[in-house]
Amino acid sequence: MKFLGKPRSQTAASLPLCLIFLKILQPGHSHLYSNRYAGDKVIRLIPSTEEEVYTLKKISHRLKVDLWQPSSISYVSEGTVTDVHIPHNGSRALLAFLQEANIPYKILIEDLQKVLEKGSSSQAQRNRRSLSEYNYEVYHSLEDIQNWMHHLNNTHSGLIHMFSIGKSYEGRSLLVLKLGRRSRAYKRAVWIDCGIHAREWIGPAFCQWFVKEALQTYRSDPTMRKMMSHLYFYIMPVFNVDGYHFSWTNDRFWRKTRSRNSRFRCRGVDANRNWKVKWCDEGASMHPCDDTYCGPFPESEPEVKAVANFLRKHKKHIRAYLSFHAYAQMLLYPYSYKYATIPNFSCVESAAYKAVNALRSVYGIRYRYGPASSTLYVSSGSSMDWAYKNGIPYTFAFELRDTGHFGFLLPEVLIKPTCTETMLAVKNIAMHLLKKCP
Repeated sequence: MKFLGKPRSQTAASLPLCLIFLKILQPGHSHLYSNRYAGDKVIRLIPSTEEEVYTLKKISHRLKVDLWQPSSISYVSEGTVTDVHIPHNGSRALLAFLQEANIPYKILIEDLQKVLEKGSSSQAQRNRRSLSEYNYEVYHSLEDIQNWMHHLNNTHSGLIHMFSIGKSYEGRSLLVLKLGRRSRAYKRAVWIDCGIHAREWIGPAFCQWFVKEALQTYRSDPTMRKMMSHLYFYIMPVFNVDGYHFSWTNDRFWRKTRSRNSRFRCRGVDANRNWKVKWCDEGASMHPCDDTYCGPFPESEPEVKAVANFLRKHKKHIRAYLSFHAYAQMLLYPYSYKYATIPNFSCVESAAYKAVNALRSVYGIRYRYGPASSTLYVSSGSSMDWAYKNGIPYTFAFELRDTGHFGFLLPEVLIKPTCTETMLAVKNIAMHLLKKCP
């Protein structure tokens, strides 16, 4: 198979273990995204002085880099771990510039196209037509996921009910699965959404995994049985359907929705900056070309409006809101828009502490946990803060694996371990809800 970019000789011994175990390249897979990422790099820098921060901000505006971490250049300050995806044609200039300015950097990904192709399975594996053999250890297109949802709705009607809460900007259905046994008239509920940011593919993979686990284990696992009997789960596997579809067909690293703006050519709004809670304040951008663009007004995005309407309508019985993102390995709770302690801090904090410990018990993966503003960064207009402000007492945002080795390109071989450990954290939070918090 031919790649663009310089070949690197590397012995198996010097490769990271996880790379050795990655899937062997499948034939016919070389034109993923028309080879558009060949020679692109992802580098990590940690500016150590104000001068370095200023220099970094200046060059990133000039070179039109794609920031992986943090989500906006405005978050970069002294000591901020900054992961940058640079296009093939800009990498020479940037690296030369960094050397000149004496800013140390580390190359995380040498050739993005190669990692993209290594981390994903062949179309044949993914396209197993029989839904009874649906493969939960590969990433699925939007069409696959929606077909899977329809299939479950038809085959597991005792436990699953699928419905649509509206249409996306491009007219796609916004589908939600209601999961749980119809065992009593009144039941509390948990809302779970994945894929609010298109490129964070491990999110939708987890939402599907959660449903699979519920269906496969609720008879044999007492915890799951209790969850299914005493709670309903509303699960939205792909929140940002248009963006997710676009990340499969055009740009793997697209983040926002796909709405059009009358005055700018740039498309899309950050669906996690579009909520009516301190909207478009710190950590959100007013510029339509930015990744953290807050939109023309709160709930301007039909996807956000649909979810907000649903949560408003059902807020009496929805007791927890969970949103799944990547990457950072964190469990965050409010507030995100300010440094302040939430009224029910002790209950939420103890739920987070237990969830993170449960997660670590599987493979030793350590998650940081705490209020989003001080653990990650201040950001206004987020779904988590909005849900909390609207009366849902337990609201969390998960930042799933990893911490930057693969970034958004978490290989499919890591779907299972990531979902297995996350499952324990979610079950812990659900059980915490059922107990009266001390």
